[in-house]
Amino acid sequence: MSRPRKAALPPAQENIEKLQKVIEGGNCYGAQQMYKSVSARYVSAERYSEALDILESGACLQLKHDQVTCGAELAASFVDTLVKGKCPYSDEMLVRLRKIYEAFPRSAVPDHVGDDDDMQKLTEALAAGKIRVDGCSSFLRASLRWSMEFGAQKSGSPELHAMLAEYMYSESVEVVSFML
Repeated sequence: MSRPRKAALPPAQENIEKLQKVIEGGNCYGAQQMYKSVSARYVSAERYSEALDILESGACLQLKHDQVTCGAELAASFVDTLVKGKCPYSDEMLVRLRKIYEAFPRSAVPDHVGDDDDMQKLTEALAAGKIRVDGCSSFLRASLRWSMEFGAQKSGSPELHAMLAEYMYSESVEVVSFML
């Protein structure tokens, strides 16, 4: 079986623009599946930089639309592609990882609980918070493993450690302060 020719794929930006329209049309899950399959084609053609552009765009756009599960999965695929492409740790990659990290939504825990409707809102907010924390922390832990393997300090990027600590602290403080 022969490897696909690199010239057979259009520039990544063409796919990014098409996929943005799919998300803006409200088909976030369908867009996620397309992001995964399109980026996989670029990876198999060893066009890692373009695959990263597609995955970064998709992760940020999904997270902007509060599609945390989809965005987190694309963020994880971004890190997987860094590993597959043996991309070295660099300030540029750190900036890209930070951009995805900053796109993750933050807590929205209700200010008080007074009745059953408020309790329902609290239950929903806590469940959504768990999904956000799990998705973001998984993304950041994978990023740390990549940074250890591909050139940051032995224990990983201090900046990535700080992002993970900041996110965990900000998300847990919101929930804990509400409970008190």
